[in-house]
Amino acid sequence: MTPAPVIIAVDGRSGAGKTTLAVELAARLRQHHKVSLFHLEDIYPGWNGLMPGIERYVGTVLTPLSKGLAAEWTSWDWEKHYDGGLNVTLPAEIVIVEGVGAAADAARPMLDAVVWVEAPGDDRRRRALTRDGSTYEPYWDSWAAQEDEWLSSDEVRNAADVRVQNLADGSAPDDVLQALMYLPPVAAVLSPELSARRGLQLRSERLEAAPDATLLFASLYGQSTNAVWLDSSNASTVAGRSQAAARSRFSIMADDGGTFGQSVLHRSGSTQVTAGSAAVSTIGPFFRWLDSVWGRRAVRAPRGYDGQFTLGWLGYLGYELKRETGGNDVPSGTPDAALIFAGRAVVLDHREQTVWLLALDAPDAEEWIRVARAAVHAATAAPAVAVAAPSRTVPEFVSRDSATDYKRKITDSQHQISEGNSYEICLTTTLEAPAGDLDPWASYLNLRRRNPAPFASYLRFGELVVASTSPERFLRILSDGGMRAEPIKGTRGRSSDPPEDAALRHDLETSLKDRAENIMIVDLLRNDLSHFAIPGSVTVSRLCAIESYATVHQMVSTIDAHLRPGAPRAEAVAAAFPAGSMTGAPKISTMDILDHLESGPRGIYSGAIGYFSLNAATDLAVAIRTLVVNPDGAGGRTLTLGVGGAITADSVTDDEYDEIRTKAFGVLSTLGAEFPG
Repeated sequence: MTPAPVIIAVDGRSGAGKTTLAVELAARLRQHHKVSLFHLEDIYPGWNGLMPGIERYVGTVLTPLSKGLAAEWTSWDWEKHYDGGLNVTLPAEIVIVEGVGAAADAARPMLDAVVWVEAPGDDRRRRALTRDGSTYEPYWDSWAAQEDEWLSSDEVRNAADVRVQNLADGSAPDDVLQALMYLPPVAAVLSPELSARRGLQLRSERLEAAPDATLLFASLYGQSTNAVWLDSSNASTVAGRSQAAARSRFSIMADDGGTFGQSVLHRSGSTQVTAGSAAVSTIGPFFRWLDSVWGRRAVRAPRGYDGQFTLGWLGYLGYELKRETGGNDVPSGTPDAALIFAGRAVVLDHREQTVWLLALDAPDAEEWIRVARAAVHAATAAPAVAVAAPSRTVPEFVSRDSATDYKRKITDSQHQISEGNSYEICLTTTLEAPAGDLDPWASYLNLRRRNPAPFASYLRFGELVVASTSPERFLRILSDGGMRAEPIKGTRGRSSDPPEDAALRHDLETSLKDRAENIMIVDLLRNDLSHFAIPGSVTVSRLCAIESYATVHQMVSTIDAHLRPGAPRAEAVAAAFPAGSMTGAPKISTMDILDHLESGPRGIYSGAIGYFSLNAATDLAVAIRTLVVNPDGAGGRTLTLGVGGAITADSVTDDEYDEIRTKAFGVLSTLGAEFPG
């Protein structure tokens, strides 16, 4: 008896392309493994024998194979319409079983992975009849009826680990193989395939150009279903080698196209990865999944390239991931995390006035570099693009909390502080409006023009769109392990009158209350970073400095540290998540208080936006000043904006309410909207 094999079932309705997929998948796996392949069509007892065939397959084929034993089974003679000869299927390292019912309820306990193959009904019929000719045509309807009956009582489609939209274009086998690598029972066997995936080569090209970033993104990614632009939109307003200039030096544009492209959505403990036509679902914490795909140096940066992003994952982490870092489990209307894997990207170096084209070596890399190069040149030569017109309808926002309610919650927060349950509580609320005809892209272009920021971003995940002009870094980890957090606490609005503006800046700079808020968060972040930092490496290199943006002055501090060698980087991110500047201190007890005070989830707001690079670096911004356009489930869209502020024992209720109005002004005014109430 051989060791029990890994068994993969390829199931789906007739004509979906299961047989071709299974044969091609087996061919790829045979490069490194011994593989057995079994087709259920060989065992069905006639055209009315779907259910008896499944029973035969489970009892005489799957049961012995799952124990590492040879399977002896009787085939069906389709010409004589009777049992045929005796056959033997030998166990192997990997066994692929294919056919309608391969993953039936009785079979699933013995399977390591279930692949469900889907295709439109007309395509399925055409494919099936093309393959089997006229012999199948008289039985198509009766066989389909048997499939309907079986599926009405078997949840096989919902139980599938991998679902494939089979386009019959040859992409499905590679997509499925890539998806299978995310399933722990299968990944343990696929170490040669995983090693090949990790043995990546980075191609690059440096262009002397300063293209119009808006035109470039629209040209390359305007039609992409999923795309990310990490946009240092204030790069033109900072110069030299200051910290502000360093934060704003690079912008990154990418989508999930090409050979290596993937996308990820995580909701309440379930992670779905889509690789081309295949989607795989796994159960477990998000940060554990992140640790399995990021944190090890897989590529080297090109010579002469100063950026930390060398391709990898880009997107957002929502606030509700706090369930994994000591917070309560609060369901959200948006995914708890959404990322793309970019196997190719454009990086703009604003300081050097250059563009880097980065692509993992693949058959389609050369063509993509050619297209991207042409797009850069076109966006460099083109005249400046006019700012898009705003939507015809001005959004009418309503607040989750009325002014009275929010002020009452400020008082409740101060009661919690007086009871010793917290030192500082970052109380937030959500403004919401029907999106109407609002164009998220046009809105973002206006937002970045009126509110430039070092960590601006535009994220599109299908119908979910995020437009952010965040000024605040949450956490950076360099490839060499250097760590930095830059919390913002303390805000004043700007004035068009220079003396008044200077007075506002001075008021913030000398405010004891704002300094106290900032210092409390600095202490919290020093603790967060210390969990995985080299002892003694945590330092505060800048305390309560004032930075000025288009609509606000803000108080910023900088905490630096160095990651312990070998420390798990995903866990280091989790240890600091969510940003302390959006929770208060101490973090865990304060998050619990906030869950009781706030009337719903924060969603993307208060989370983080950025990248996880293939050289083990990450740079994440706090998701503030952030608009979210999200489908409402009824054919419409909602538009949301989160706002909030830190409450301390010294807070003045009216002042705190005025502060959230100030923070919202930069975004709302861009839309022509007003703060509700």
